[in-house]
Amino acid sequence: MSYLDGIQKPLAGTGVEIFSLAELEKQGSADVATLPVTVKILLENALRFADARFAVHGAVEALAGWHPAAEGADSSDQERPFMPGRVLLQDFTGVPAVVDMAAMRDAVAAAGGDYGRIDPLVPVDLVVDHSVQVDAFGSPQAYERNIKREYERNSERYQLLRWAQQAFATFRVVPPGMGIVHQVNLEYLAHVVQVAERDGVRIAYPDTLVGTDSHTTMVNGIGVLGWGVGGIEAEAVMLGQPLFLLPPVVVGVRFEGELVPGTTATDLVLTLTEMLRKHGVVGKFVEFCGDGLGSLSAADRATMSNMAPEYGATAALFPVDDRTLEYLRESGRSAEQVELVERYTKAQGMFRTPGGAIPHFSELLQLDLGKVVPSLAGPRRPQDRVDLPGVPESFTAAFGTLDKDAAERVANGSVVIAAITSCTNTSNPSVMVAAGLLARRARERGMKVPSHVKTSLAPGSRVVTDYLQAAGLMEDLEALRFNVVGYGCTTCIGNSGPLDEPVAHVIDEAGLAVAAVLSGNRNFEGRIHPQVKASYLASPPLVVAYALAGSVGRDLSCDPVGEDRDGNPVYLKELWPTAREIEDVMRSSQSSDFFGAEYGRIFEGDEHWKELASPTGALYEWDEASTYVRRPPFFEHVLQEGPEQVHKSIEGMRVLALLGDSITTDHISPAGSISPSSPAAAYLKRHSVEPREFNTYGARRGNHEVMVRGTFANIRLRNQLAQGREGGYTEHFGSGEVVSIYDAAQRYQESSTPLLVIAGREYGSGSSRDWAAKGTLLLGVQAVIAESFERIHRSNLVGMGVLPLQFLPGEGAAALELTGRETYSLTGLAALAPGSRVTVVAKADGQSTTFDVICRLDSATDLDYYRAGGVLSYVLRNLAGRSQGVSTRA
Repeated sequence: MSYLDGIQKPLAGTGVEIFSLAELEKQGSADVATLPVTVKILLENALRFADARFAVHGAVEALAGWHPAAEGADSSDQERPFMPGRVLLQDFTGVPAVVDMAAMRDAVAAAGGDYGRIDPLVPVDLVVDHSVQVDAFGSPQAYERNIKREYERNSERYQLLRWAQQAFATFRVVPPGMGIVHQVNLEYLAHVVQVAERDGVRIAYPDTLVGTDSHTTMVNGIGVLGWGVGGIEAEAVMLGQPLFLLPPVVVGVRFEGELVPGTTATDLVLTLTEMLRKHGVVGKFVEFCGDGLGSLSAADRATMSNMAPEYGATAALFPVDDRTLEYLRESGRSAEQVELVERYTKAQGMFRTPGGAIPHFSELLQLDLGKVVPSLAGPRRPQDRVDLPGVPESFTAAFGTLDKDAAERVANGSVVIAAITSCTNTSNPSVMVAAGLLARRARERGMKVPSHVKTSLAPGSRVVTDYLQAAGLMEDLEALRFNVVGYGCTTCIGNSGPLDEPVAHVIDEAGLAVAAVLSGNRNFEGRIHPQVKASYLASPPLVVAYALAGSVGRDLSCDPVGEDRDGNPVYLKELWPTAREIEDVMRSSQSSDFFGAEYGRIFEGDEHWKELASPTGALYEWDEASTYVRRPPFFEHVLQEGPEQVHKSIEGMRVLALLGDSITTDHISPAGSISPSSPAAAYLKRHSVEPREFNTYGARRGNHEVMVRGTFANIRLRNQLAQGREGGYTEHFGSGEVVSIYDAAQRYQESSTPLLVIAGREYGSGSSRDWAAKGTLLLGVQAVIAESFERIHRSNLVGMGVLPLQFLPGEGAAALELTGRETYSLTGLAALAPGSRVTVVAKADGQSTTFDVICRLDSATDLDYYRAGGVLSYVLRNLAGRSQGVSTRA
């Protein structure tokens, strides 16, 4: 009997039909009641696509019979398809996706094919939120100045996006100045339950997605399953290619109790991040349960889910319950939609009720909310939580001495950036209101923020300023120079803008270690600002407090934050609002009308957007003079090539970089400002671009010439082949010179020398940056050998045709006494298979070292993609009818 027989059922009172898990259970195929909601959503997806072209036999049975095993959720490691309902892009990663799609159309057109087939097959939303930079701050004119500057810098990119909006079906763009992609998704784009027509019948199904930002997981807070993928994978999904997932491991986290007064959702998520990083959830799904959930609002839950990448989980799901429905009503969703969500999730056993049974998880952890204390995370990583009293010691442990009393001058430990930014916290009214109330009390006491502190407020949506203004709190924040600088992701991704020149001069002249305090989710070294060595993640009210203190040298649990107008000490406990005060302000200032007003015009844009000229037509008109948007080289010969070539071995490889542990995509992928002394700057200067117009690497992701020159160019990169020099440098073994990694790669390419990167544990952790893989490929790197890989980056390497290889347990460059100066060969490539062994031979000075590594092509699909030269080449060939020996799951 087909799984579809009798499974598709009407959902009472809605006019839609569903693929019923209860009916599946009646067939004896599943014990739905015991399954985690995460698995139920994956099961419904497999059931709904059971007759699709890409369906894999046994997928429904395996998920229906899922059981909690420690190292895999069933007895098979077979991959199974998952077809997300939609794709979410932000502009940094979205622009390269659009550029690739346009180039793929060109390739098909040049081959005489139907280029119209290169079109999104699932709905795609792109939110322009990563391009705003904090140039102006601390004044009422800051927002207008910054958005004007944003358009001056990025008009070419925005013209491309406007072209894409008219060229591709089901492709929408949220213009600049509207909000952060994840908050817009949470507040508006996500429906929790979607409806689409199929064979003339309206079908309801769980809202699922993938996004090109790792913090796509934020929407897990309202029961929507989605996670971050590389731009490469997202493009494949846009073109109708499912993701292929290994059996899910689902870790349950049981919340008990409730937060004590004085603690925030930020303190909770930093505690959770520390706990789950230590436990180990990389590549696993996390799902929350327990009666403690009842005390957490949907916004609190979104904060927990947002930082899933920081604790390493694929996704972090909160099941739908009454708090979810409450949020949907408050955020302006229609009564009909809220009713559909309730009816659907209850019918499918996906609705959480207080006191309900705990699902069977692969592992179950517990967290007592009552034990959470005020915390920050830093000074270098989001998982390095530190109690409030321990902040000064954490700084001195990392950077040596600090000047505790230097509040009005720049010294070691001075706070030079205090930013309320990022989707993690600006989506949460409780912490935003708390920040405003703390600012109000400080203002009443006549307190001022020291002049060396660069303050900024970048709300995740315009709704935030609506309720802050309704509460009268914007005036208080602005009095402390926390003026709105933009609606987007700013400081958290390195778009913090320049420091005031006198401050920057003192830092460089004295070689100071200064700090940033931000309400973000990322604080890897070198990320926030090139002159800032220490960065701490904190709740919005603590950001205001540290701005007032002017230094991380003070223990704010007992030291004064500062002085009032009369010179009296003011302590944090005097400024901190009570839970009742926060609740009262939220109750009186929030309205669902704000959501209706702001999101009713979300796609319109301001006058800058409306006046922007852009190309039209189905094929993009490339401007050869552009330094922002260039046709990429990835597809030039794909449709002219013969069948795939299977390497038997790769000989004569040289090591481009020998790296240690925790190399993030911030170290690999170009990010932040473009240094005037970099190869990318040299390229721009040759194209008559003045340094003031360099913009950031993120803004120039549509130009491969800039991006490849910035790959591995992070100023904090420590390459063991750079003879002690920090930054993007390496030794070129043909000459013995230490040169930029880009220049060395060019020399190696001239001599047809294949390249290799060797690294330690957690290679590629951090943001889901496709250019970390694209740039690696364009440098000529054919393989990466690491002790372990972060999930998204490993997948992206495969997606670009770069071979990921993993040292055997207990082995690594140090254990094998590899110097990186050897010449390497890889053998056994003709027999590549998921988990197979590859033999590596390293030769130097007449000696050789031979060792095996594990092939991290983790599935048959990975193998297909690798042999096709990457996932986009694979999809392009199939869409053009040129599979040429590459197997297909169609």
